[in-house]
Amino acid sequence: MKEKQSHYDYIIVGAGSAGCALAYRLSRESSRRVLLLEAGGKDSFPVIHIPLGFAFLMKNPKVNWCYETEPEPNMHNRRMSWPRGKVLGGTSCINGMVYIRGQRQDYDNWAGLGNSGWSYQNVLPYFKRSEHKAEGDNEYHGRGGPLWVEGVPPEEKLELADLFVQAAVQTGLPYNEDFNGADQEGAGDYQLNICKGRRQSTARTYLKLCENRPNLTIVTGALTQRILMENGVATGVEYQVAKPKGASTLERASTTGEVILCGGVINSPQLLELSGIGQRERLEPLGIEIKQDLPGVGENLQDHLTVNVQQGLHGVRTFYEETRPLAMIKNLFKYLFRRRGLLAHPAAQVGVFFRTGDEQATPDAQIHFAPAASEADAKGNLKTRPGTTATVCHLRPESRGSVHIRSADPAAAPAIRANYLDTENDRRAIISAVRRVREIFAAPALDSYRDKEFLPGADVQSDEEILSYIRAEAESVYHPVGTCKMGNDDMAVVDERLRVHGVKGLRVADASIMPNVVSGNTNAPAIMIAEKCADMVLQDAGVRVHLPAGASHSPSTPGKKQSRQADAATVD
Repeated sequence: MKEKQSHYDYIIVGAGSAGCALAYRLSRESSRRVLLLEAGGKDSFPVIHIPLGFAFLMKNPKVNWCYETEPEPNMHNRRMSWPRGKVLGGTSCINGMVYIRGQRQDYDNWAGLGNSGWSYQNVLPYFKRSEHKAEGDNEYHGRGGPLWVEGVPPEEKLELADLFVQAAVQTGLPYNEDFNGADQEGAGDYQLNICKGRRQSTARTYLKLCENRPNLTIVTGALTQRILMENGVATGVEYQVAKPKGASTLERASTTGEVILCGGVINSPQLLELSGIGQRERLEPLGIEIKQDLPGVGENLQDHLTVNVQQGLHGVRTFYEETRPLAMIKNLFKYLFRRRGLLAHPAAQVGVFFRTGDEQATPDAQIHFAPAASEADAKGNLKTRPGTTATVCHLRPESRGSVHIRSADPAAAPAIRANYLDTENDRRAIISAVRRVREIFAAPALDSYRDKEFLPGADVQSDEEILSYIRAEAESVYHPVGTCKMGNDDMAVVDERLRVHGVKGLRVADASIMPNVVSGNTNAPAIMIAEKCADMVLQDAGVRVHLPAGASHSPSTPGKKQSRQADAATVD
């Protein structure tokens, strides 16, 4: 292998949802040289850009790491599928394109844990700065940002989606015209990262705007092996670049500025551990020299567990009718020539946020509604049938898991233990959530169309039977967070400015820093984290930064509770 070296002001590891946003913001400062490393390839695979194409990307190793958990003890020892994007744009290239930020209370909780500058009031300006809301800006939404956000186009709305919202309202829930506005509770349309029938990943939005900047270098096929450190300071990274015919080169990039990890909930803790930052008792037996003993690396893993309720229907169009041979041909032509029709659909057009019990102050369950139902044929292949699916997840699980490396090999997948349904509250909440979905399907709005329930089926009624069904059939809804959590306690990995405790010049900026998972989809919050991190990085380098109106950060000098963290490195 041939070894190369180069120097940059900022090295970003991971060009996913957060990495692309961070590269865009940091490279706007033309005096700074930025390196963006991505282990996957370019986002040139055509299916990525077709909204409904996500259904064909969940197990495609060309663009997906195709991770699995260890056997889950509370889920009949099943290995759960955890797709993660392996491409420029990361998981924003394979997700369902639903734009949800979470609740005001989520971020106020982060701040209440001692993370100054992370309250809802502090982060809202970064959500607004990141987005271009097609319908216009207001108190909660921005216009002119890189990320396209819009509601479901009226011409693309299926009648069944409106019927489901009506049914939810008939159960006593409010109609909500903006889940990202003043309040999240209720039923309504999702906002989407789709523009004119094409997926709006961070590669297509943020990265497209900056990829030709002379001070930004983007390297794909680059698997980062370790963070280089000297005397407690991150000085660069070592990475292997794949070449044609199976060859590769080992390259090094150095910095007197910062290394910023944007590998996500799995790869960021993995790289920290490979670099000797983590639990001493776990890393030393693997032959890894400890550079910083941080017990929280890889811990605090949280995810949303989701379970399907499938309802048979008649007399109303679903994906079953749209995927019949003649209708499918029409949909293909409609998409090719007008970017409309079935292929322009997201994972869900409408949804519901509700409380699983009166003791909940805010919604703790979410429904993604899809006008489609499926069953497996004799060969195990899924085929559509006349019906619909509401998949429901518990938003604030108490269960905690972990992500840890198995060996010192950077190419080896780490061990993922989600530890789903580990608490009585988590079990109670998801049982209650399934019952609420059934209540919605039983509402008068669907009386003229209702057939039998496909899943879990009429014979599943007691709490014990519902829980057994959940253990056998529930899956991840792909919202894992928390493995490099932000805070100042003994299990925190980064401080409130996202600097790794005890290491100069090293930060983490992705969903892994969340102390607690947000109440909803996690792509928009990951982008917000990168937006906020960019300003803090530039501030700490002595660059004059114009913060978005209303934004604020914690001071750049660590406080008493952050004594493990040295002052951040600055760029001359």
